[in-house]
Amino acid sequence: MIGVTTVACPDCDGTTFRLDPCRCTRYGNRLLADGGNDDGPACGAGGHREPYRACGLCRGTGTVAVACHRCGRRGRRRAQLVLTVANLDTGAVASHEIVPDDLDPRPCPAGGWAVELTPRVRELAAEAGVAAGVDSLTVRLPAAWRPDLPAAERHDLAARALAEAARPAWRVLVGRSAAPPPVDPMRRLARLCGVADLLLLDLVVEARRHGGGLRWSLRYEVPGSPVPDGPPESCFADLTAGLAGTDVADALAGLGERGRDAPARMLSPDPLRPLIPATTDVAEFARRVRADCTASGAQAVWRDGRWWHTALRCGEPVETLVEQPTGQVVRRTRVPLRRAAEPPDPPWLGEPVPWRSCPDCRPARPSALTCTTCGGTRRVHLAALITLTDLRHRVVHLTWRVGTPEAVPAVSVRPGGRAVVRLPGRYRLGAWAAVFGVRPEDLAEADGGHDLPPDVREGYVALPWAGADPVGEQVRAVGPALPAARLLVTAVRPDPPPLAELLRLALGLDLALVVNVLDLRRHPAAPMRAHGVLWSVELRPPAAPVHHDDLPCRASLETAVAHCLDGLDVALPETVPEDPGVAVPVPRSDARPLPPDPVPGLRRLAGQHAGRPLSVRFSRAGCAVYRHDDDGPLLLVEGDDLPAALAALRLA
Repeated sequence: MIGVTTVACPDCDGTTFRLDPCRCTRYGNRLLADGGNDDGPACGAGGHREPYRACGLCRGTGTVAVACHRCGRRGRRRAQLVLTVANLDTGAVASHEIVPDDLDPRPCPAGGWAVELTPRVRELAAEAGVAAGVDSLTVRLPAAWRPDLPAAERHDLAARALAEAARPAWRVLVGRSAAPPPVDPMRRLARLCGVADLLLLDLVVEARRHGGGLRWSLRYEVPGSPVPDGPPESCFADLTAGLAGTDVADALAGLGERGRDAPARMLSPDPLRPLIPATTDVAEFARRVRADCTASGAQAVWRDGRWWHTALRCGEPVETLVEQPTGQVVRRTRVPLRRAAEPPDPPWLGEPVPWRSCPDCRPARPSALTCTTCGGTRRVHLAALITLTDLRHRVVHLTWRVGTPEAVPAVSVRPGGRAVVRLPGRYRLGAWAAVFGVRPEDLAEADGGHDLPPDVREGYVALPWAGADPVGEQVRAVGPALPAARLLVTAVRPDPPPLAELLRLALGLDLALVVNVLDLRRHPAAPMRAHGVLWSVELRPPAAPVHHDDLPCRASLETAVAHCLDGLDVALPETVPEDPGVAVPVPRSDARPLPPDPVPGLRRLAGQHAGRPLSVRFSRAGCAVYRHDDDGPLLLVEGDDLPAALAALRLA
């Protein structure tokens, strides 16, 4: 590729490393220090104190050498920015390269000079036929830049500004020909309330003070969850924006962490109780929440079919001692938030879930590592409350109690003599998939969408010793720190675009689409291991090699495609050449028809090599098929496309 202008990294001055103030300078030359946190110095923003003489990091010098991550330890940064817009419906790709000589600065109202690139992105979107909103993109020039400077000096300053703005150096907007319909705030709120009633959860609408205004967030919680200490990761300027940016999956994300300390209680839902949809005037509702706001904020909690409003207040300060890597001990004071009034318990909450103290936690010797047995709660629940749902109308609540006697047949023996047994149907989550009209591999955790382990899904348990409690082992397997002992499982079949659309996108962006597949359908039975056909799908640079660890891990192709699309904002910038002296490609492509569906050929290929992982790489140069053996990936065949590769393998 053609070279590109580079500049010395301003963070490390081209040395590839920096000398940063040591962490001990936050607290001074003291073993026991007051205040401070990991986000900033204890002595005030930007300030540093005398180093700790016995520091375990800097040995009392006050500085530590750290690798410069801004330049990837190369000392140079690329002064190039590539803007790309791709249409997932047509395959059209439009790009524009920006280099220092192309900048056309304009004076800023607040002073200085800047280059506004937002109109250029809109032009690219129109060229590719993408209907999508465009975020503002501006490159601010250094204060020393002036139009009357010599050309060489202007070029150097522009290159520095562009290198700073080119993070990432390739910005890609992937959209469709038609914009998605706008979200109706009232319908979205009614939908969130309906799912809360279905799953026996609280829907919390929170307005928290931030600076001079309010930041809004929406989330699900198990009843009894404490108010989180910090602001949520996703917060919005107003309730309408919060509803537009929060769907059911977003509200469920983080449920396990939020409910870690919530009291676990049995569920006693009334199957005859109708689910009454909420009809809430969003504007009036937002005004009510604002009126409840104190200096900390306010909440509205949807529980048991109605709203409960409460202010947020500061609780009693909590003091903790935290050991630092420097060898110092920092005394921190945390002021938790609490609700001014707690909503009453819903009628479907029953008696507390029985528990026992964690046998692996030692209160007298606290550890910085989270206990894998109890998840840091110091409690091991003796029951698991399982909720399966289609997130629409149907739900099934199950209770697995430790010590329940069950007749379990032995199915195999693991190395070491551990017997593997299979629990009855009510303990096999995969068997419930048919009730919801989905496949067992479509079941996923509601919090995060993670696939269920195959042993949990199919009810297989490895007994640690003869006579062990199989139900107790299954309860232990579903998770050490379930929120209020609850595991929420979604029974929804993913509906991503077909793999051919993703292949067309990869070809338009001049990238490689790598599909990893492993057929275990005819593999010798191993109940505790994955079975069926496993998939993974990734976008990579066209010349990137296939690695030995390119192994499939998703239980269905739909899940693999959805995961790939969800991660495009991270995966695409990572395809940029690591060497800053190599230019970022500028892909362009006209609209093109969908390529032939590669899935039947991939399944046929995987079936021919059952039990062996395969990696199939598609690019503009053609198709290459690799088989993973003990010595690493082995190239089986190359062809112009997948049908040609299959023909060469006599599988056409």
